[in-house]
This record gives sequence, C-alpha cells and structure tokens, in this order.
Amino acid sequence: MTEQRLTFKEMCAKFDVTPRTLRYYEYIELLQPDREGRARFYGPRESARMKLILRGRKFGFQLEDIRQWLLIYEKEGTAAQMEAWVTLADGQLKELAEQRAQLDEAMQELQDLRDSVANEIKTT
Repeated sequence: MTEQRLTFKEMCAKFDVTPRTLRYYEYIELLQPDREGRARFYGPRESARMKLILRGRKFGFQLEDIRQWLLIYEKEGTAAQMEAWVTLADGQLKELAEQRAQLDEAMQELQDLRDSVANEIKTT
C-alpha cells in the first residue's frame, strides 16, 4: 500500500488554507513536508498534524502552544501528550469563560444603550 502524499496546492485545498499560511506553519516548524527539489509533499503525518493545528486554532490556542504540544508527542509519547492536552484545555476553557463573561457584559451594555436611545426616539 502506498502512502497518499499531497502536493502543496492539494494540501492548501484540502484544509482550506492559503499558501501563505501553509508556508508559515512550515517556517515555525509545525509542519515538515518531504522535499523533492522545490516541490513539497505532505504525507499522512503532516495531514494529521494539520488537523490538530486547525482544531487548536479553532479553540483559540496560540501557535506556539500547539507547536510545544506536538513536540511532546515526538519526545515523550502519547500519554505525556494527552496529559499536556488536558492541562492546556483546562487553561483554554478558563480563558474562554473569561472572554464570554466580558462579551456578555459588553453585549448587555450595548443593548441597554440601544434601548435607551430607542426609547428617547419614541418620546420625541
């Protein structure tokens, strides 16, 4: 069975990222494609890493945190990576809860101001 390898263009299309994003992920060592001359090829490992990177970004993790987390797997294995994931997730959940509280407060202030202005318009 041959490994499925994606070209640079195919990788961009598969994950709906720009070439600039993909090159940046390589530059900061999140991805390490095989190179043949100037061509880059992405195997299953890089596809799996890309899924994890994009999922981490969706949850608001910083790229450096994602990079460090991926390095744990390479250096210490799955169990250590999963333990680190729980710690990272706990921290991110706390951060997101704080952001939600700030957002709820801002939305309430905006709603109150909007209602106040709407009431003022009705009385004039």
